[in-house]
Amino acid sequence: MWPELRGVLRGAVGEVLGGAPAPAPRRAGVRGPQELVPRKRGGTSGSNRAPQQAPDVSLLGAPPTAPRASGQSAPPTLPAAHTGPRGSGCPGLGPSRLFHRDAALGALAADDIRRAREARRKVGPEEAAGAPRQKLSERARERTVPASRVGRLASFGGLAVGLGIGALAEVAKNSLNGETKPRDGNGSVLGSNPFLSEANAARIVDTLCKVRGAALKIGQMLSIQDNSFLSPQLQRIFARVRQSADFMPAWQTRRVLAEELGQDWREKVASFEETPFAAASIGQVHLGVLRDGTEVAMKIQYPGIAQSIRSDVENLLALLRLSAVLPAGLFADNTLRVLQRELEWECDYRREADCARSFRQLLAGDSFFEVPRVVGELTTRRVLTMELGSGVPLDQCQELPQDVRNEICLNVLHLSLRELFHFRFMQTDANWANFFYDAGKHQVTLLDFGASRAFSREFTHHYIEVVKAAADGDRAKVLQKSKDLKFVTGFETKEFEEAHVDTVMILGEPFSTPGLFDFAAQSTTRRVQALIPVMLRHRLTPPPEESYALHRKLAGCFLLCAHLRACIPCHGLFQELYGQYWARERGA
Repeated sequence: MWPELRGVLRGAVGEVLGGAPAPAPRRAGVRGPQELVPRKRGGTSGSNRAPQQAPDVSLLGAPPTAPRASGQSAPPTLPAAHTGPRGSGCPGLGPSRLFHRDAALGALAADDIRRAREARRKVGPEEAAGAPRQKLSERARERTVPASRVGRLASFGGLAVGLGIGALAEVAKNSLNGETKPRDGNGSVLGSNPFLSEANAARIVDTLCKVRGAALKIGQMLSIQDNSFLSPQLQRIFARVRQSADFMPAWQTRRVLAEELGQDWREKVASFEETPFAAASIGQVHLGVLRDGTEVAMKIQYPGIAQSIRSDVENLLALLRLSAVLPAGLFADNTLRVLQRELEWECDYRREADCARSFRQLLAGDSFFEVPRVVGELTTRRVLTMELGSGVPLDQCQELPQDVRNEICLNVLHLSLRELFHFRFMQTDANWANFFYDAGKHQVTLLDFGASRAFSREFTHHYIEVVKAAADGDRAKVLQKSKDLKFVTGFETKEFEEAHVDTVMILGEPFSTPGLFDFAAQSTTRRVQALIPVMLRHRLTPPPEESYALHRKLAGCFLLCAHLRACIPCHGLFQELYGQYWARERGA
């Protein structure tokens, strides 16, 4: 039931960077890696201990005019602490110890904290002396954002011509070399397409980083895929898409700030760095200091992005059809509609601020996760200001001790399941740069709530039973609940039904394995990938709208666990959450 995610993610490609990816830039509300040890800050603390007024939940799951999702009239209480089963069999773990978890799922032994701190990135003398803590990737360039539809269309048109020439050159080169490989040497799905040659990849990423917006967002979604979908070469290409877009010049930044905060906007802050420390698909992030000394991250939206979403997506889909990257059975119109709505949500920074406040309240008292405070007086539809956090992206935590990586991944997976089955409200952007780990505080800072959405009680009732059926090995129940969720109509071929159930069973393996599940040894992605052609060929109906964002988040969570080689008790975690879910429903 998850192959539609693969179809969505087929829709973007990137560029060869000619080396290892540059360090990821700080994101909104995040300090650089040299500031992992906490220090005193002026103003209101960034801790999420103090509860805040919950926003109108009508803003959370849909645009403000939409009705509230069922069961979301107020933020739910947090679930009881989970203590999963312990066991052995994973690399780097003792015969009976995985790690200790307190009531908030956060504590480690003192020696683990010490080793985690030692594993942090080294700090240079200039950084220690107070120089800029982290900068944009060296590949990021200052370029004016094309704000008009004509200007953006010209960028896509130039890319189309370049791709055609590049593809012809690649075919000619392979013919002269006698190469007829159907796949690249690593067996990745997109490794053999002549439109995805290294030269064309460079053209694509250059255009994505220039126009930004919807096209770049899709590229970032693709950037977290593994070797079975993208070759290592293309993964390095996409690293730039994830790590840093180009940034707009200072004059364009000042214009947006004046339009949103008023001509006297500089009087509202003690200082403001005109060069951003991060640039993403929809906006770029600047360091500022409030009058009371509080350091903040100010996310400023690129001009014209919100108005260009529809045309950008249509232009990108046209390019993908030209390059034959887009699967025929993807239900592109439905995908387009869902993607456009999500991007429209992300362009409304007031909505994102409300979502961040809601998550800050939901996670109040949680010692492992932190949500930075929103600075309301400096937040508008196109400017979002939050307190500065600390840490490094989770994909840079590969060298941390096994126990620490396990702790991080179990907490992230547990949070994702709580979001779906307890809060019924999820931050659905799986970009690893939205999770920053601070080894000094042993905390993960959560960022980027623009894609947050609510889920109905009816949807979660059926969905939790699909996962439970997969965990129990009940194929008949998987198929029946999939019909209840409208993933299948009941009129598909037997071949499709078998492939659909096989996919769900494979994806449910972490929750069906007693004890510890070793993500480093799993082959989930390759086995699911082999079933996707059947799914796309015989699918009769598009998947439910909720599944696009949900499966993007869950897939990103699983890929993170594989990336960090986690070995964690998924079975016990889900079984306890399942029991808690129905206990709450019976008591409701």
